[in-house]
Amino acid sequence: MSRVWKTRLAAGALGALIAGGTQAAETNTMNSIYDCAVQRIDGTATTLGDYKGQVLLIVNVASRCGFTGQYAGLQQLFETYRDRGLVVLGFPANDFLGQEPGSNAEIAQFCSAKYHVTFPMFAKISVAGREMHPLYKYLTDKATAGEFGGKITWNFNKFLIGRDGRIVARFGSRTTPEDKDVNAAIEKALAAGK
Repeated sequence: MSRVWKTRLAAGALGALIAGGTQAAETNTMNSIYDCAVQRIDGTATTLGDYKGQVLLIVNVASRCGFTGQYAGLQQLFETYRDRGLVVLGFPANDFLGQEPGSNAEIAQFCSAKYHVTFPMFAKISVAGREMHPLYKYLTDKATAGEFGGKITWNFNKFLIGRDGRIVARFGSRTTPEDKDVNAAIEKALAAGK
């Protein structure tokens, strides 16, 4: 291997290391969930800071899943508790058997027409694997999520975030929005920090 080629390889490796370090630094500078940059389903950029002081139920959703019917329960939770400070946030993801193949516009149309969803929906992201969105890195990392950390198991995993921005509960796909434990956790989170 020529010296020029070795130099180019070294420079490329250094560039990749610097880029990787920058990306890691950006992820590590997310001191709270409110620092997380997201994109609404209509393409508008925002951060979760828009929801600071509210109780959040963050859910990775999909339109062609056996759990898709949970949209109705999520909408009901939103309607029941929104005046007290609960916001349901839907994050479409196509990570599990291609069960969310549509575009953001198609997802928005589906949610509106089929389930009359009025809670905030966001642009499709990845919640697993190498392309995992920083929000889900934050939610699943044991360092930031503690006992609620761990990989996303399927569509409709639910994270309950308290008014202080900390994860206070997590529910799997099989736990429906109507479940008494979900409602009890929401009630407790809404009462805290008032």
